[in-house]
Amino acid sequence: MTTPAPGIPTYAPGELAALAARHGLKVSGARPSLPAYIGQLWGRRHFIAAFATAKLTAQYSQAKLGQIWQIMTPLLNAAVYYFIFGVLLNTRHGVEDFVPFLVTGVFIWTFTSSSITAGTRAISGNIGLVRALHFPRASLPVALALQQLQQLLFSLGALTLILLAFGQYPRPSWLLAVPALALQALFNTGVSMAVARLTATTPDIAQLMPFLLRTWMYASGVMWSLEQLLAGDRVPHAVMVALEYNPAALYINLMRFALIDSYGAGQLPPHAWAAAAGWALLCGVAGFVYFWKAEETYGRG
Repeated sequence: MTTPAPGIPTYAPGELAALAARHGLKVSGARPSLPAYIGQLWGRRHFIAAFATAKLTAQYSQAKLGQIWQIMTPLLNAAVYYFIFGVLLNTRHGVEDFVPFLVTGVFIWTFTSSSITAGTRAISGNIGLVRALHFPRASLPVALALQQLQQLLFSLGALTLILLAFGQYPRPSWLLAVPALALQALFNTGVSMAVARLTATTPDIAQLMPFLLRTWMYASGVMWSLEQLLAGDRVPHAVMVALEYNPAALYINLMRFALIDSYGAGQLPPHAWAAAAGWALLCGVAGFVYFWKAEETYGRG
């Protein structure tokens, strides 16, 4: 047992805590209150925007085609899905404007899947930054989600050209794409933050994520019409409701409703906009709080 040096007072643990509080000392790296954390995050907004833009610029810097791959990747995915599902499996049967239907689904789904995938690397992929500097760690998943939004906005030019080529011309309903994308962006950011915390403590989840996302994609009507799939009594009612109100399917269908003439309100589930807003608020708020609760653990160990 160590004997304290003469003249140095000794304190019990409770007395030390009281002494530190009396002199305004705080635990290093302690989690701030939620309002204070939100204020810190807002104060880093310029860093978040710059970090997202830098990541987007560097993403294809080693490729000869550079930023063109931002457009080519979802287009090539759409071409593969068209051949496999539209031609070989004939899922285009009974779907008007199948090419705009498919391409819109692929672009919007890619936004969600890429945001969540980026979230799995938010902490582990920036561990040096996390350990070297003090800043709200939520800046990282928020910046990566913003990067995916920037990439989607860049790619929407190609989507617009495809829609025009297949007879889908601008109309007032196209303005509905703005709130639909805003809700999807909030949803993606919340899920990305939740995944960022999970993978920070359990890295194996990052290896499992591609399989989960692929299953989710097949259940979201990216390559086929959920309305036709659910027609009749082949699917139990509970499964039908779950598929219709699957958040990824909701955001895809709202964008199809906004951009494609033949996709009418009758093809949306009841209260689709309210459900989409509910998912966005629930996941956005819950994901942020869930991430914040582990703020002091990131980068340790």
